[in-house]
Amino acid sequence: MKILVVGGGGREHALVWKIAQSSRVSHVWCAPGNPGIARHAECVPIAATDIDALLEFALEQDVDLTVVGPEAPLTLGIVDRFRSAGLTIFGPSRAAARLEGSKGFSKDLMAKYGIPTAAYRRFTDRDEAVAYIRNQGAPIVVKADGLAAGKGVVVAASIDEAVAAVDNMMIAGAFGEAGAEVVIEEFMEGEEASFFVFTDGKNILPLASAQDHKQIFDGDQGPNTGGMGAYSPAPVVTPELYEKIVNKIVRPTISGMEREGCPYAGIIYIGLMIVKGKPKVIEYNARFGDPEAQPLLVRLKSDIVPVLLGCARGEMRQSELEWHDKAAVCVVMASGGYPGDTQTGFPISGLDDAEKIDDLIVFHAGTASKDGQVINKGGRVLGVTGLGKTVAQAIDKAYQGVKVISWEGAQYRSDIGRKALNRDN
Repeated sequence: MKILVVGGGGREHALVWKIAQSSRVSHVWCAPGNPGIARHAECVPIAATDIDALLEFALEQDVDLTVVGPEAPLTLGIVDRFRSAGLTIFGPSRAAARLEGSKGFSKDLMAKYGIPTAAYRRFTDRDEAVAYIRNQGAPIVVKADGLAAGKGVVVAASIDEAVAAVDNMMIAGAFGEAGAEVVIEEFMEGEEASFFVFTDGKNILPLASAQDHKQIFDGDQGPNTGGMGAYSPAPVVTPELYEKIVNKIVRPTISGMEREGCPYAGIIYIGLMIVKGKPKVIEYNARFGDPEAQPLLVRLKSDIVPVLLGCARGEMRQSELEWHDKAAVCVVMASGGYPGDTQTGFPISGLDDAEKIDDLIVFHAGTASKDGQVINKGGRVLGVTGLGKTVAQAIDKAYQGVKVISWEGAQYRSDIGRKALNRDN
């Protein structure tokens, strides 16, 4: 089989790394890819959002399966275009991708089908939004309706902070059209978890549990990011909670999407808040999480290609996945200034030394090549992923790798996975 992976971040590096291990695969391309991905696949210089060029390439190369990594091409309708051309592609349709592309759409779906989530209101008028905030009080959550690269959510501790978030989105246009409408939600207090499910639109195949770390600083402080690290398994998801998530959230979501006339096929990422032992949906994503994909795919023992094909063809027959018994922890190393204006273009040292460490994999996200050196190019640069018999050992392994890698301004959290250790104690 010949496979094309669309994207060029850490999630796509992990997907390419896993796909390339399949005995069914003869060739892997990645568009646009990155220097790390180039070790496992042939990178082609086509942007993930250039649907016309991607379609032309897939037809020319007679690609058997295209796997879409990031959300932007999904919301632009890449799946619909490829299927219209007779190509097999993994990911939800444009209509189904609204589950991530519009916070308002997803909240309305949850309300309609009784899926537990925070109370909310949608606003297109700034003054009405501010009046609602003043009436509700703080803490309160303000979300841009559309895609904002994981940065369009503000958990406001005060009314003034919430109003400033509304003005930043609706008046200043910080996220463009994505912030023209906002969703304002009640604040939920609890512990977050990430839950992933493969689906062909009817059948579901849940993955192992994982937990992300959204805030930039230790102790979950500072602004939200795209994710500063993740680990799997996440002990917060007990077997009892797992069943609740599947029956009260996953199945109603998939059946609800089918009833709405936009069946969902691909992988669905459900961001959860565990409130007093009960799961509530924070948000949906229409693709693998990043950085959760890194520890999950490192732990996945099963061949991923038959699952991707089954979802893409609407005929997923697999009933379970096999997992390595080791834990995995991914620590994100980011550029200075992230999640604001980033400082990029600096040579990265220590990558060769990190690769010599057993049970350690360095996934590239925001990297590029310049004059024979790997440099930092984006906000989140590397996902340093360690394996261990326990979460504690996996943490030690990941930070062993982090300590040998450096570039000017590099930053990372020092407490990734600590919640799992605290729960064990």
